[in-house]
Amino acid sequence: MTRADQFEPLPAERLKRWAQFGHWDTVYFPQLLGLEVEEVRVDYARMRLAYRPEFQQPAGVVHGGVIATMLDTVVVPAIGGGYDDPREFFTIDMQVRFLAAIRAEDAIAEGWVVRRGRSILFCDAEVRTASGRLAATATLVYKVSSGP
Repeated sequence: MTRADQFEPLPAERLKRWAQFGHWDTVYFPQLLGLEVEEVRVDYARMRLAYRPEFQQPAGVVHGGVIATMLDTVVVPAIGGGYDDPREFFTIDMQVRFLAAIRAEDAIAEGWVVRRGRSILFCDAEVRTASGRLAATATLVYKVSSGP
């Protein structure tokens, strides 16, 4: 059983909206990096970032800021998929643990909601190399508005 299998499928309308995450008319940061959604479920999302040499820092490994961005971004569809109507939400806390370097391979992020409150959500996320090595984990807290 994969982690994704632990989460229910999204209703069709929500899936349609969140499967297009990052494919906007205006270029925002996740799109600039090239993050691609691979799967979205209720309270769960998985994204891939294709390796590019520009992501390296001088030691020849993927920069920690790129990895942190993946951790922070992968929970967005997991959070948003829980609502029928659009919401605004913001990171209010993020704790990152870097566990292994990523060298010249794609990175895959998984994020999931641990607990939903009325306006505060708690999430976990992890980034692995395409070959499966755990590179980083994070716990995140998000503030969600009642509407745009």
